Formats: sequence, C-alpha cells, structure tokens
Amino acid sequence: MKKDDFASESKNNIDKTLERLYNMGQPPKFVFAVIILLYVLANFIVISFSGKVGAVNILGNAIPYFIFTGVFSSVANMCIIFLVVFFKKIGYVTAVVILLSQFPVLFMRLFVEHGYAAIPGFFSNSFTLVAGTIIYLGNRTLRRYQERVRHEAVTDSLTGLPNRFACKEIIEDFAKHDLPFAVVSVDLNNFRGINDTMGHEVGNKVLVEVASRWKRLADSGKNPTVDFVTRFSGDEFTFLIRNYKSGAELLESIGSYKAELEKTVTIDDCDYFLTACFGYAEFPSDADKGTNLLSCAGAAMHRLKKQNGSNGILHFLPDMLKIEQTLETERKIRGALDNGGIYLNLQPQYGMDHTLRGFEALARMKDSDGSPVSPAEFIPVAEKTGLIDRVDISVFRQVADFLSSVLAKKKSDIIISFNISVRHLMKNNFVEEIKEILKTSGVPARNLELEITESVMIDSVDQALKRLKEIKDMGIKIAIDDFGTGYSSLSYLNKLPADLLKIDKAFIDPINSSEAAKQYVATIVNIGHVMNLEVISEGVESNEQLETLASIGCDFIQGYLWGRPVPLEEAAKMV
Repeated sequence: MKKDDFASESKNNIDKTLERLYNMGQPPKFVFAVIILLYVLANFIVISFSGKVGAVNILGNAIPYFIFTGVFSSVANMCIIFLVVFFKKIGYVTAVVILLSQFPVLFMRLFVEHGYAAIPGFFSNSFTLVAGTIIYLGNRTLRRYQERVRHEAVTDSLTGLPNRFACKEIIEDFAKHDLPFAVVSVDLNNFRGINDTMGHEVGNKVLVEVASRWKRLADSGKNPTVDFVTRFSGDEFTFLIRNYKSGAELLESIGSYKAELEKTVTIDDCDYFLTACFGYAEFPSDADKGTNLLSCAGAAMHRLKKQNGSNGILHFLPDMLKIEQTLETERKIRGALDNGGIYLNLQPQYGMDHTLRGFEALARMKDSDGSPVSPAEFIPVAEKTGLIDRVDISVFRQVADFLSSVLAKKKSDIIISFNISVRHLMKNNFVEEIKEILKTSGVPARNLELEITESVMIDSVDQALKRLKEIKDMGIKIAIDDFGTGYSSLSYLNKLPADLLKIDKAFIDPINSSEAAKQYVATIVNIGHVMNLEVISEGVESNEQLETLASIGCDFIQGYLWGRPVPLEEAAKMV
C-alpha cells in the first residue's frame, strides 16, 4: 500500500473516532430500520382490519377488529414520533414522506369510495404530522445546543484542536486495534514568562499560532508519517504519530515539529522565540496500554524538563517512571498539606496489666479524591523533597489539638508519642516551632513524647545531644524508636536523655520460635532498665508473645493484639 493510502486510512481512523465521540448518545443506525419495519407492520395490520366487522378469539375472549385498528394505529404513530425525536432531520423528513404518501389513499377512500372508515386515519395522520413538526422545530434549537456541547467536549476552545479527552479516546482506540503508534508529550519551555510579562491574551495568541503551525504541518503530508495534534492542557500538547518505518523516521517527524516551533512567532509586532521538551513513547514496545503510554511519554518529557529546562527530544526509558511517580506523589503531598489531607490515626499503648499508657500518632494521607496514600509511599518522598518538615508540624499540631480537647473533658495522664524526622529535628527553628504550638494549644509538655531513631547520632553527636536536651528541658519525653536496628553504640545510648526504649517488631516476631531471639529481647529490656528507661515492645500480635514479654519484664506493649490504629474520635472514647 502506498504512503498516501496509509495516510488516508489513518486519517479515516482518527476521523471515525472523533465522529464516534461527537455523536455519542445517538441511537445506532439499525434502530432506524427497526422503527421503519415496525411502522410498516403496524400500518399493514391497521389496513387489514380497517372497516371490517368481526373479532379475533384470544384465550377464549372475542377481541373486535376495531380494537386492533386503534392499538396498531397508535403504534404506527409512536414510530413516527420516535423517528422525529431520535433521528434528527433525516428522521423528520422520513416521517413526513411516510405520512404524506398516505394522504392520496385516504382521500380516495373518503371522497371517491365514500369509505368513511378512513376518517380516523385522515385525522390521525394529520395530527401526527402536526405534532411531529412541532416536536422537530422545538427540538432543533435544543439539538443545536447539544451538538455544540458535544463538539466542545472533544475540542479545545482556544486552539480548535482535539482536547485531552479526545486524545485519550483516540489512543485507546488505536491500542484496542493493536495499531503501532507513538505518543509525543510536548511542553513549551518558559511559557509562563510570556503570560506573566505580556499577559494571558498575548499568551493565548502565541498558543493559537503554535497550534496552527503544527496542525498545518500535520495536515500537509510533508512528514513521512501520519500525525495527529492535540492540546492536552495549558502549554502542553500531545502528538500521535503513525506509519513510521523506523526510529529514525519517527525522530525526523518529531524534529519537524520542533523546527516549526523554533521559527520566530510574531504577535502584535513583538517577536517571541519558543522551544519545548519533546518526550515520546511507542506502542506496544514501551507500554501495552494506552493510558500507560501517556504516562511514559510524560515521564520522558519531565526528565528532559528537569535537565535545566533543556530543549530537545527524549525517548522513554523504564527508570523514568520512578521520577514521574515521585513527582506525582510530591504533588499529592503538597495538595494534602494545603487542603487538610494529612491526618492522624492513633495506636494505643498498654501496660502489661492492660492499663492505657497513651497512643502513638501515625501520619496518614488521603488524595484529593479521598483515596488513601500509603505512608510507605509518601513519607520517603516527603523526606526527599523537604516537605517532611511541613508534615511533621501538621502532625504535631493535630496531636496538640487532640490532647487539648481530651484533657479539657477528662482528667488523664495519657502520653501521645509522635515521630519527627532527623532532618527537621536538627533545624535551628525546630524548638521554637514546638514551643509556639505548645503555647497556642495549652497542652502540658509532660503529655508528649518525641520519638527519635538511633540515626540521629550519625551526623553530629554533640549537636544531636544538645537539641534533645533542649526538648527534654521543655518537659517533653523522649523515646528511642526501633532500638537495635540502628547505628549507635551503648556509650552514645547512655548519653541520650531518653525516657523510653522501643523494641522493633522485627525482634518480637520470632520471640517464641527462637530461644536466641527471646534472649536478645530480654537483653534489650535489661539494658533499658539498667539505664533507667522504660521499655515498650511494638508489633505484639499474640497472647504467647504477650506472656513471654511479661516474663522477661517488658513494661508496655503496642500492637494488634490489644489495639489497631484508630481515628481520633475513636481514640478519644478509649481515654
């Protein structure tokens, strides 16, 4: 097949997809034929029984012929109305032709043959014709509005290009039919500067010019490929490219759009010089689903964008998705921090006699749609991006507010423990942040417990000890979390101004299956007691573990055996 034939075929595929989106909700064509056949059948029955005397026996009941005439006359009229309502102009024209074609027969029966049985049919057809015309004229305005809405649903209002929705539908259509193609994600560099300095009106004119250039190029047939241009959002565009014979030919086509963009754009006698990042991915080699292909192309574009906003073309590689996922998680964290999406669950801590000691505050996060995001996903990204400071403060404020509310209603000495990242702890303003929240909430410091890990000692022992002493002097308790999994020596541990030692779940799990594991935990408990520290074991899930921990002198437990993490409202009832 020649290239022109390929191009024609691909354009037809795209046009068919857009046509399907545009006409979404319209009945299939076969329904039109069914309605016509039903009308013919109903009309045949009406003619057959019209003017005849007699009855049809149905289940022992004699049904007069005129009953059938009335029923099927109504069915025929309903078919006419359905044609007008559901099939727009062609339905109305068909209905008018059908009705008008019957008037000569009715006139002949009525005035020539004096068959007065034709009178109901004459009036029925007349009224149906009038009713159909009224419905058609009344619906025409509504249909025009609906057509405009449908058109806008798949078209970008600024550039006239297909929009994000249409782009995704076409990608899914191509993927469903196993048509090899490439998706190119394009983001204009520094376009925000044009909007900020020259105004959005000029920015919009620039976007329209860029879109027009690219559409002309796609429609010109100059490229060796068949291309389709959409505006995804803002200054982001997406190309769909088909019928390339090699990677070099694909790059040639993408390069032609890059070159077209870099030609001077003149708006209101001002020249603008544009560049963009082009990231692309191929189906099915890079992704076997259309939605995944968009993510892959976007990941390649963002990787290029992070390289100082460099101007170029980049093919997707699998490791790029990690960066894309990190960026997406960062976006979710920022949204959660701004919109109250960071919240707490509290897991109870008990003495060995089942007396409530307090709770550990566990940070949780929900996305903008309310779906939960795993701490294992958002905590590492928050630490990597520096957002952990804001997460810490959000958690501490909620802890203080919870304690303030509970202590105002009940006399209690419960302790709420909370985690702070080492990075945040060592910041110069950390202590002042804590003091400010304590002052605002009015919560006694003695009801709070700061959890740290042994890694706090890695960078600067002296600075860490100084900071922890400041916190201790405020009256806040200090717990060493995940003891035994870190780096500190016993000499460093002895210097820490701690109150509590937390034994990690990893040591509790095998405590009844290994004597060595049991003795290891017993040693940690003894070390804690020698240093005047209380000891709590995390992850206790069975009565056997509880009995063993009690036998070796553990002071407190935390785990699913006596309590899972619960919302604040439920935790308040436990106090």
